[in-house]
Amino acid sequence: MLYFARWKVLAIIAALVAGFVYLAPNFMPVATRASLPEWFPHKAINLGLDLRGGSQLLLEVDTRAVVRERLTAVVDDTRTALREVGIGYAPAPAVGADNVIRFSLVKPEAIAEARTKIEALALAVQTGAFGTNQPDIAVTNNGVEFEIRLSEAAATQRALNAVQQSIEVVRRRIDETGTAEPSIQRQGTGRILVQLPGIDDPDRIKRLLGRTAKLTFQMVDDGISIADAGAGRLPPGSEIVVSENEFNLDGTPMRYVLRSRAIITGEMLVDAHPTTDGRTGQPVVSMRFDPTGSRRFGDTTTENVGKRFAIVLDGKVISAPVIQEPILGGVGQISGNFTIASANELAVLLRAGALPAPLVVLEERTVGPGLGADSVRAGQIASIIGLVGMIAYMFATYGPFGFFANMALVVNIVLIMAVMTALQQALTLPGIAGIVLTMGMAVDANVLINERIREEIAAGRTVLSALEAGYKRAMTTIIDSNLTAFITGVILYLLGTGLVKGFAVTLCIGIITSMFTAVTFSRWLTSMWVMRARPRTIEV
Repeated sequence: MLYFARWKVLAIIAALVAGFVYLAPNFMPVATRASLPEWFPHKAINLGLDLRGGSQLLLEVDTRAVVRERLTAVVDDTRTALREVGIGYAPAPAVGADNVIRFSLVKPEAIAEARTKIEALALAVQTGAFGTNQPDIAVTNNGVEFEIRLSEAAATQRALNAVQQSIEVVRRRIDETGTAEPSIQRQGTGRILVQLPGIDDPDRIKRLLGRTAKLTFQMVDDGISIADAGAGRLPPGSEIVVSENEFNLDGTPMRYVLRSRAIITGEMLVDAHPTTDGRTGQPVVSMRFDPTGSRRFGDTTTENVGKRFAIVLDGKVISAPVIQEPILGGVGQISGNFTIASANELAVLLRAGALPAPLVVLEERTVGPGLGADSVRAGQIASIIGLVGMIAYMFATYGPFGFFANMALVVNIVLIMAVMTALQQALTLPGIAGIVLTMGMAVDANVLINERIREEIAAGRTVLSALEAGYKRAMTTIIDSNLTAFITGVILYLLGTGLVKGFAVTLCIGIITSMFTAVTFSRWLTSMWVMRARPRTIEV
């Protein structure tokens, strides 16, 4: 009981010093923190949305667009497959409003061959617990009338993948803005909850998240005029796309006839950053492609000198310049009447990658700094009241042993805040509730120890024997109770969302630190007191 190895004493002192060092920046002005040496911790604890104020967006992933995108690809593949074997159709395959492809064959004798060709276009999708493969499209026909649907398993799988991919893209886009401690989590099956502490005006974030940023490079079809294409004479494999920033004299957007096949896509981009055009001085976005994109870009510009090459973003033509000469090296640029801010936003979008489906803002909330300050004040008052009440009770009930427990309690709070500062975990209002709860749990441990010591003294043991037995016999109960609470906190963190996670984080950190302060630290204080005072009797 009385003996602590030197390494244990040094470890206790080191833990205390580290705790106070990491906590110190929270009480320093920003200018003072900036002037600290590099080896000294600079960061203060991050406050969550409910304490600091900020914005919250609830987004929904348009999973129907993912299904439609797959069916659009099936339409193109179906047309190509049927044309290759000379099977005629009228009307042409097209995706309906209900996400079903419908078309009819010209000759009934081609039904079997057409069905075989179409079913061969299916991709495999895994279903069931054992990963059974099945085709992602279902083909049915009533005579010459065909219908193609995406299977339910394929639609579900694509929707899940779209939501998960959207979360990653949203995270990358927001990280590019430098927002500190954003919270981005899935909610339900197709929704994403975004919390942005410190952001009072979410309009810029909404602009970043509102664009799919699907980038393609497509050749302009100069073989047909817009008038002929609009009159129904659009060639197979071509489409009409409007311009984003070019307008006719009557104010309507200009339209282009483009080849549907994308030669280069946004997935082939390695980097994008805003810069200025050396000839015009206008803001542009410079891009660098991966090896595949570089090869395609070089081949296309070499083979199509004098022709127009359209850059399409989210289904609208940004620019359609004429290829003046081969562009080799895998570097290009996008121009289109950009401002410096819009060029920077586009570069952010392209670096973060395209969303697999559009995002719809379902709910938007802004928490003002006044509400955040009120929450901080309320949490501080609750914590102080709880701390003062526990300190008074422990000192009045257990005397000097209550004083040791109070010292351990204060150190426990210091270590909790220091760990959260070091890990840069956001402190939320439920997190403060978790700290208050762990304060009570830490005191419970010392109550158990003191009550055990009291029982041993009543049984006639000596001072040293009673102290040793009290700590030893209470340890099993303390470990069991803290372990069960810790497991509960971990489950809350893994399965909970938002504010529940804030509570779970402080609860788990508090349990770990309280095991150190309530047992090891308080025992060390008791040991030093006994060695100095050498009491013949003690009252607990």
